[in-house]
Amino acid sequence: MAAFAVLLLLAGQSIGMLMWDNPVDAQKKTVVQMMKAISTPFMGSTKSLADYYKGNNWLIFGLHALVIFILWVSSTQIGFPQKKLAVTIVSAIALIYLIFSVVYFVYFFPLPIILSLLTSIFLGLAIKKSR
Repeated sequence: MAAFAVLLLLAGQSIGMLMWDNPVDAQKKTVVQMMKAISTPFMGSTKSLADYYKGNNWLIFGLHALVIFILWVSSTQIGFPQKKLAVTIVSAIALIYLIFSVVYFVYFFPLPIILSLLTSIFLGLAIKKSR
């Protein structure tokens, strides 16, 4: 269930990545155009705010994909001697998705809050069941 919740986050991230820079709303379109138009130097590179936004989207996409892979691999290790390592890794993922839910609450909107919180809860239940 946790991997499915992260898969939904990945799907939402994908949709957002494809649609963010072509809004219908005129005010949002103006903001996006300004994000693309102005580039500033920072730490040896000159990029626009849109470039940073796009890059962060790809990083988050990659993170969710990696977590799905790690959960898939870890799920097969629960019954083996590597159980302790699998539980430790899954515990760290559960904690980070709990933190993500707080960040999403502060800066974003309800769906990623719910999915991140569900991921954390599902992983917590899986950890508890494995002991």
